[in-house]
Amino acid sequence: MISLKRTDSDDIDFKKLVVLLDQDLKIRDGEDHLFYNQFNKTDKIKHVIVFYENDIAVGCGAFREKESDTVEIKRMYVHPDHRKKGIASQVLKALELWAAEIKYPYTVLETGKKQPEAIALYQKSGYSIIPNYPPYEKMDNSVCMKKTL
Repeated sequence: MISLKRTDSDDIDFKKLVVLLDQDLKIRDGEDHLFYNQFNKTDKIKHVIVFYENDIAVGCGAFREKESDTVEIKRMYVHPDHRKKGIASQVLKALELWAAEIKYPYTVLETGKKQPEAIALYQKSGYSIIPNYPPYEKMDNSVCMKKTL
């Protein structure tokens, strides 16, 4: 059985998944990890989705306001044992639906060139590559994307 839960960054399951995400990103980002990590704080995020499979939290994602008409997708993660099942797509769609419900017409996100599976997910989901926005504008590893909801 699968389910999705709307919650916030105080959720214990979300926090556990973010620890795993940060471990993965530390390896992928290498020397750039300290730069990226400073923008990945999860305190005070009001919009979090946690994906459960058989009552076990296996995926998550979040968004926060970037501008008055735009939210930034953050902290997307699926446990490696549960990948290739469409979980990330479901989490992303749930985040987009929630953002649209509260009247945000745009989503943006930043991901890394060393995360080709994430880039493919976002492109498949209708995101277009845009010029890197601050604070990523000088980061060669960053790929910024946008979607109209």
